[in-house]
Order: sequence, then C-alpha cells, then structure tokens
Amino acid sequence: MHKTPDFTAPAFYTDAAAALAQVQKIYQRSVDHLRAAMREFVSGTDVEQIRVRACYPFVRLHTHSVSHRGSGRLSYGFVAGPGRFETTITRPDLYSDYLLDQFQLLLTNHGGELEVGTSTQPIPIHFSFAEHDHIEGQLTANRRALMRDVFDLPDLTAMDDGIANGTHVPRSGEAQPLALFTAPRVDYSLQRLRHYTGTAPEWFQNFVLFTNYQFYIDEFIKLGRAEMANPDSEYTAFIEPGNLVMRRSGLPAQAIDALGVAPPRLPQMPAYHLMRKDRSGITMVNIGVGPANAKTITDHIAVLRPHAWLMLGHCAGLRNSQQLGDYVLAHAYVREDHVLDEELPLWVPIPALAEIQVALEAAVADVTGVPAQELKRIMRTGTVASTDNRNWELLPDNTPQRRFSQSRAVALDMESATIAANGFRFRVPYGTLLCVSDKPLHGEIKLPGMANHFYRERVDQHLRIGIRAVELLRGGGAGQLHSRKLRSFAEVAFQ
Repeated sequence: MHKTPDFTAPAFYTDAAAALAQVQKIYQRSVDHLRAAMREFVSGTDVEQIRVRACYPFVRLHTHSVSHRGSGRLSYGFVAGPGRFETTITRPDLYSDYLLDQFQLLLTNHGGELEVGTSTQPIPIHFSFAEHDHIEGQLTANRRALMRDVFDLPDLTAMDDGIANGTHVPRSGEAQPLALFTAPRVDYSLQRLRHYTGTAPEWFQNFVLFTNYQFYIDEFIKLGRAEMANPDSEYTAFIEPGNLVMRRSGLPAQAIDALGVAPPRLPQMPAYHLMRKDRSGITMVNIGVGPANAKTITDHIAVLRPHAWLMLGHCAGLRNSQQLGDYVLAHAYVREDHVLDEELPLWVPIPALAEIQVALEAAVADVTGVPAQELKRIMRTGTVASTDNRNWELLPDNTPQRRFSQSRAVALDMESATIAANGFRFRVPYGTLLCVSDKPLHGEIKLPGMANHFYRERVDQHLRIGIRAVELLRGGGAGQLHSRKLRSFAEVAFQ
C-alpha cells in the first residue's frame, strides 16, 4: 500500500507564471507529505506494510511544428522538431527565475500550451529535507535500516548524464527531454554542493571563478569584506563556508543569517559568494590541485546553470620568451587529464569562446594599464596542456615535452582543460587565464623566497582581472554568453 499526496490532475497553461505556480504547488505538496511522514517515522510510528511516496512535478510541451522565431538568434528556448518533450522539476523555489524564463521562451517560440502535472518519478526521502532539517540524525541504526522499506531512496539509474553526453535515446513512446538534467540528478548535485563547498546552493551566483591556490581565496575574502563595508557597493552580501553571512553596511540582517556556523575545518572545495540581488554576483571556489576535483565540482555546479565559469590559477610556462608573472590566455587545450575520457571523447574539440576571450583580454588591459597593442609583453595567447601527472618532468625520455612541443602548448597545469571540457559538455561558457609561476623546462622552479614575492605581486592583480572580466561579461547579458557553438544538433530547449 502506498501513502501518497492527493492526486493533482495535469493542467494546461498559456501563461508562464501560472505554469510555474502550479509546479511550485505540486512540488511543495509532495515534499510536505514526505517531511510529515518522516517526522512520524522518526517518532517511532508503526510503519509495517506502509510505503510512503511522493513524486516530482513535470512540465511537458506538445508541438507539431518547428519554430524558427527564436532559433536564429538564441541557442536555447525552442525544441528541435515536432513531438512530445518533457522534464521533471525540483526546487522551483531555487530555480524560479530560471524556470520562468525557460517557460516563457517555449510559449513565445512555439505558442500552444505547457502541460504541468505530477510525474511518476519518486522524490527520494533524502532530497525532501529542508536546508536545516536534520531529523534523520535522531534515528537508531535499526530504524535507519527500515527507511528503504518505507521511503524511496536515491536511485542512481535516474541520475546519469546521458542527455548532456548526447548518448540518451528515448525508449519507444517516451517523451524527448526538455532539459539536460532530470530532477533527481539536480537534487543529487545540490546535496553534493553542500558537502564539497560548505555552503548552500542558494548562495551560488551566476558567474563562477575557480582557482587552485588558497592565496586567491585569501584575496577574495579581503575584497568581499571590503565590499560589505562600503554602503554604496553593488554587492549585497558575502557568504563564507558554514553559510556565514555578512550583509552590506546599511542592510538589515535576515533570520537565515543566524543559522550559519563556522566549520571546524574547511570543506574539500570551499566556496565564497559575493552576491548581487539578481544572482549575477561572483562565486569563487578553491578546487585544490588536480583534474579529479575540477571534474567533481563542475559536474555539480553545472546543474545551477551559471552564465560562465573561469579558471584563474598558476601554470608552468613552457616558452623561453615567458617571464614569471606573465599571463596565459588559453585558446586551445591539450587534454591529458583523462578524467573525462569516458564522457567526452578526446576527438571532441574544445573551442575558445569569443565572448569570453574578448572579456578576459580587455580585463587584462584594464587592470594592468598596459595598452592593448602592447599586451603581448605580459600575456600570451595559446594552447594550455593539462595533465593528471603532477611530476611529469620526471618521466623518462622527455616524451611529455615532445608532445607539448608538437601541440604548440605554451603552458601546463592540471585543471584548466577539465574545467573547459566540462563547460563544453554541460553547455556552460568557460575560459582560462593563468599566471606563469615557474618554468621547469628552463630551470626556473619556485623557491620559497621567489614564491612569496610572486604571490604578493601577482595574486591580487590576477584576481582583479578575473572580477573585471565578470563585470564585462555581465554587461553583455546572458543571451550573448550562451553560445550556439556549445549546442548539439538536436538540443534540449532549456538553457
């Protein structure tokens, strides 16, 4: 016997806001049902022969024609051809602005109606808990073991990335996908983001900076706190791990601010958020060293559908003409990181995105004060190679050096190609600006004194270049950023 919420019949909407309101209503009814049942379960209520279930809402589009009203300009907001298209939806509170935009584009480009109803995809009980609701921690081991007999638990078969990878083939009679991610896949990543970054998904902004050094985070913290002391700042809050909230001077505190607690130790990939009211602020994440971390965090941030992510970090310069402290603007990538080989074959090119490249180059000129025609003195554009072997210099016969030379690589790191490749894979605009911190092929390695001087001189400037690039990208608008070159032949409608 299943104990479910009252059934909500599918309904049709020609108004995007009304469709969103119905999605919110169905979702809230479902999670309220699960939370109430979980409270009863924790209290010890007899649950023998009771199965509790609630399902995600869905949105569906039926179309009999191909729309060309938006397809010549936008890279999203329309389906590739006639048919039935649908997706399950979670957290409509978090995604309300995003969903409203996607719904409106579908109605504008195709006309007709959107169908909203309750899907057959169960909501795992773990994904129904409120942000600060941890009642499951009160369960005994025996009681916890009973959960799978009462509630739906996360099902990994409903969370694969086949749609994003271009390998998903709908079964006979099954609708075609509307979005890259199903609701369970989104929920899974939202949970992982809390774990890895130490902050709630609600704080993440639409522009994300990645770095592989804590020095950059230290500077970002100083900058964020300085912005909060400025009553005229365009930013409204600065969030640190543990969901510690600092509001801009003059703004009142909110009840949620008191719920933050400084963690006893930093999480694996701590995130910091410099917020704007429209979510167009800046999130910065220290991904640490290595392509595995870079893949892990971008796998999860991708479900938030950011407007762009950029890599700011250090690299090994491979050319004689480079000096320590020079910048490298990646326009191509050699992928020897291997963490995405199964999802994105090596024969897939990772193109440079003109909008990102122009913004980064202009930001270097703005912050350094070097005229555009002289930027080649301090910045080189070229191929960046990423490797999963931090000690590649020790391999025999110089085989890595030969490959780097043949690829025309000008710099080497461990993360940039992964971040760019996952941006390509998940249709998130990406870019890389690195700073040369050593030149191992030329005997210039980082000694303690050199490193300390380099960090003092360059990190602040490099970070400010990244922030300036975000400002330039923000000014161009999201529609300009989400390039058609990241979309496949038969692409999903949602951005």
